[in-house]
Amino acid sequence: MLLLDVLSTIPFYQTNQTISKHTEINDIHMDHRRIQEGDLFIAIRGYTVDGHTFISGAIANGATVIVAEEVMPVPEDVYLITVADTTRALASVSAAFYQFPTTYFSLIGVTGTNGKTTTTYILESIFQEHQEKTGLIGTMQAKIGQDILPVQNTTPDALELQRTFNQMREKEVETAVMEVSSHGLDIGRVNGCDFDIAIFTNLSQDHLDYHKDMDDYLRAKTLLFTGLGTAYHEKPKYAVLNADDQHSKTIAKSTAQPIVTYGIYEKADIYAERIHQGIKGITFDLVTPFDRVTLETSFMGQFNIYNILAAASTALLREVPLGTIKWAIEGIQGVAGRFEQVEAGQNYAVIVDYAHTPDSLQNVLETVKEFAERKIYVVVGTGGDRDKTKRPQMAAVATEFADCAIFTSDNPRTEQPMAILNDMTDGLPAENYEVIENRKKAIETAISYATTGDVILIAGKGHEAYQEIHGVKHDFDDRLIAKETMLQKGK
Repeated sequence: MLLLDVLSTIPFYQTNQTISKHTEINDIHMDHRRIQEGDLFIAIRGYTVDGHTFISGAIANGATVIVAEEVMPVPEDVYLITVADTTRALASVSAAFYQFPTTYFSLIGVTGTNGKTTTTYILESIFQEHQEKTGLIGTMQAKIGQDILPVQNTTPDALELQRTFNQMREKEVETAVMEVSSHGLDIGRVNGCDFDIAIFTNLSQDHLDYHKDMDDYLRAKTLLFTGLGTAYHEKPKYAVLNADDQHSKTIAKSTAQPIVTYGIYEKADIYAERIHQGIKGITFDLVTPFDRVTLETSFMGQFNIYNILAAASTALLREVPLGTIKWAIEGIQGVAGRFEQVEAGQNYAVIVDYAHTPDSLQNVLETVKEFAERKIYVVVGTGGDRDKTKRPQMAAVATEFADCAIFTSDNPRTEQPMAILNDMTDGLPAENYEVIENRKKAIETAISYATTGDVILIAGKGHEAYQEIHGVKHDFDDRLIAKETMLQKGK
């Protein structure tokens, strides 16, 4: 692609020489090791590594264009493009290089503290039932149709994101759904993405290791909605908001686009009535401005009613028939690591869930209390190098809503596991807990306690198949550990 076309989205930049209108680049990379002859290298200042230190390596590998934040000597046959912020430039040049792929299909973004993954998977199922080819980018994976790609972040970096969207365009995806994190919004990873519908699920304490406070966390979330623009185009745009979450009022002020609300308690455009929750799942009436339909689902918990309402509201805006929505939702058997039951023929329940915030843990435990016949055990920890203020809150929720809490290591990352556990239990007034640092032993202990009718909740890691300790990811899957332990126990 022509270099001048790639740079066309950057208003001001300096060059070491006049750029020929015939100059082309073959590809864009942030990793100098992936550079080949004729590529553009963009130097990004990361948290631990500064890409500017690898410019010479990129040039040695064949880079003919360098985008950087500082002027430095380069060979005469290499263009040096100097910009104020390479992170922001990355988003714009990536979108331009791939010719703005999100303008070719409908893009739906889902943001909020909890419920993003489940909502995106429900949406994917609905649109596939509607015979559309779908794309999905989320915490667990990226998908193009049925092809699965691994992902490293909830919101991939701007270059990876635009590259994936370009693949979706090439494979004629009609609707793409993605989880959008506050961090990804704040650092501009989704800049250049043409969202058609933005969904807000809820907001509770999380990520205060990155955001200075809850107001800053909310501010970041609103960026998805301001990004919908202020003009009314031929391609309609909508904001879908949770009427029962007070933060929706602030988000509503951040968008000029039409707003559709969903909820259970407050007045909403689309809402749930006649709710019945049992050990087999949820049944409720989905009420819309046009009609109503009864849903019988295998999902459990009120939090999943909200996820279903969010997805259904969005699908209706895309003119998916209510009957198709019902058929798709009732056909979903669950989402990996989200209230996932582990079965080994036992006479008690073992549930693995990704709940890693005080609010999400409380939601899951409240759901468990609705069907638990006897005792509730919860195995839970908190991650290292993350928001420390939620650690005692997680412990307080666990001891309040479970009969016995076993506090253990989650992903300690670079922190000492016992230091994290001490943060959880320091000043905790409850006594119905024990501390077992080793996560495998903690799960084994909970299962050893279980008898007929008990429920064990293993929280925090959900679908994750690893445990990160001192920067190394070790194979570890709560679901496999639980199943192996139950089989060894003789169920």
